[in-house]
Amino acid sequence: MLQQEIRRVEPSPGEADTSDMVWIPGGTFRMGSDHHYPEEAPAHRATVDGFRIDRTPVTNRQFKEFVRSTGYVTFAEIAPDPKNYPDALPQLIFAGSLVFSPLSRVTDLQDWSQWWTLMRGADWRHPYGPKSSINVLDKHPVVHVSYSDAAAYATWAGKELPTEAEWEFAARGGLDGEEFAWGNTLTPGGKHMANTWQGNFPNQNVCEDGYDRTSPVTAFPPNGYGLYDMIGNVWEWTTDWWSTRHEADAAKPCCIPQNPRGGPESESYDPSQPQIMIPRKVIKGGSHLCAPNYCRRYRPAARHAEPIDTSTSHLGFRCVVRAVRTP
Repeated sequence: MLQQEIRRVEPSPGEADTSDMVWIPGGTFRMGSDHHYPEEAPAHRATVDGFRIDRTPVTNRQFKEFVRSTGYVTFAEIAPDPKNYPDALPQLIFAGSLVFSPLSRVTDLQDWSQWWTLMRGADWRHPYGPKSSINVLDKHPVVHVSYSDAAAYATWAGKELPTEAEWEFAARGGLDGEEFAWGNTLTPGGKHMANTWQGNFPNQNVCEDGYDRTSPVTAFPPNGYGLYDMIGNVWEWTTDWWSTRHEADAAKPCCIPQNPRGGPESESYDPSQPQIMIPRKVIKGGSHLCAPNYCRRYRPAARHAEPIDTSTSHLGFRCVVRAVRTP
């Protein structure tokens, strides 16, 4: 089994800088949804304590500061150890990451390999391959970060990664039970509220929202808590191990889960690939690649599984500071 090493990073001296974080008061809410993908069900009540959360996803500028301070090298910048991937083709054992690059003609929407390429030299500094750069993308979310990269940054910043429940509660912005982070209409009054895909995925993006790839983290309106990009732009890591469904609603109000932490690691593996023993975390929020004809996960309740050793051109993160730190 591959266990991705979280490379040790010393926390910054002193308390975490919370100047660009938003206080979320906590409370009880309806988590999940019974109306979309099966992994979002059943909708159930959950309670979270108050916490602070980054106003935006971590940006390229912020991640640069982290790397400059620590000398940290991300997972995508290190060639994999072949012994961890015994079934991999030798020509695929190189430093790189997954980049969205669809074929000119896609025949099967179930075959994601038609639009994802494991690209040599793709990493957070080179989001679309070795000839690309982030020189003018300081305000865009950092991408090509694996779970261990996100956790290392959070440690350095004196913060943590959010649980799925914390993330979803914050994303809802105080609108309990609404479809989107801003209400029940995807584009109220024709206004795009998040960076998503318009058109026929994966070959036609008409860019009605103004962006083909990632966007600056404050390009779209904040939710009711003043948080930007909780929906769309990039997916975001959480600390919870993946589970195929939520737990059912508690029978009594006294038994509502308090600060739930998801299922066990042992149940997070992909049953369709039993030969690949890589645990998976929950990611939230959808991305600029979410489209009505393919991935309607631009909603707070939406969730997806991501192997901890994977980084992509549409996956980032943000951090939290808890009032009472959880184990």
